[in-house]
Amino acid sequence: FMIVASPCALVLSTMPPLLSAIANAGRHGVLVKSAVVLEKLSTVTHVAFDKTGTLTEGSPRLVPIRPVPDAAVDDAELLALAAAAENPSEHPLARAIVAAARDAGLTLQPVEDFGSTPGHGVRARIGEDLVEVGNPTLLPAVREIAHEMVDDLEQTGHTAVVVRTDSTVVGVLGLIDQARHAAADTVAALTTLTGARPLLLTGDNPQAAAALAAPLGITEIRAGLLPEDKVSAVRELEADGAKVMLVGDGVNDAPAMAAATVGVAMGRAGSDLALDTADAVITRDDLSTIPAVVALARRARRLVIANLVIAATFITVLVAWDLFGHLPLPLGVAGHEGSTIIVGLNGLR
Repeated sequence: FMIVASPCALVLSTMPPLLSAIANAGRHGVLVKSAVVLEKLSTVTHVAFDKTGTLTEGSPRLVPIRPVPDAAVDDAELLALAAAAENPSEHPLARAIVAAARDAGLTLQPVEDFGSTPGHGVRARIGEDLVEVGNPTLLPAVREIAHEMVDDLEQTGHTAVVVRTDSTVVGVLGLIDQARHAAADTVAALTTLTGARPLLLTGDNPQAAAALAAPLGITEIRAGLLPEDKVSAVRELEADGAKVMLVGDGVNDAPAMAAATVGVAMGRAGSDLALDTADAVITRDDLSTIPAVVALARRARRLVIANLVIAATFITVLVAWDLFGHLPLPLGVAGHEGSTIIVGLNGLR
């Protein structure tokens, strides 16, 4: 009785499939940080994406540079100011501005008192001037002419960035990014897997968000969000019983990742904070691995359930046989060890 009632098969029912799935995911470019995370992945019902660096390539291009007419700075001076202020930042837009300045052969001045506010922008002291670069809807005192310039850029799908010097708007920069080549297929695969279309949560303007989302098949867009707004959107979904997976890459996404059932970070483009907060990391930035790892997690969960059924059935049958009949000891040992081997091998699939 002690031999056949020993729960070895039950103990081995869970970890072999979960660890095998984690190893399989790792070989295909997804680092799943624990078996608990894998189990959570199997329960995901809704997927939310960040925009820049997640659904897009994360390498925006600086296209138009538009100084304010009476600001006494030309294109090169405006770009040099913005790039110097953005140089210490990790944000993809900041890297694009700095890269454009270097490509133009501009010398970046050293900065002091650098500060970054997620969702707003950056500020830094360059010489005697306080330079701010950031979201046009959140920087105060954006002049009317700058509003017109921002509207023109956003209507064409650009991300507009305002540059201020000592509280005076001196110009607007326009950036544009391309969708990842696997983004549309990923959205379609996740829709099939979860039964719900992914949604887009972004701090970018509504026009740029819509221009990206429409070709990808995303219909629900929440734009102009601060980091705390993304957290609220995730909690709103989960309050309705959804299990949300948030995929992002930046500092702005880390709070929402922590609030979601599962947070997934883009490994190459992701900030250190996002990588540390995330439950799983896409090491190669390949979006197609997201539906693959969800499907893998669901298969692992099905194997766990199958193993539990097999183990419980063996134990129940052998115990009942021993209690109500005559179970030979060799057969009891064979049944016990055999069930353990069966669930172990089944889990390794």
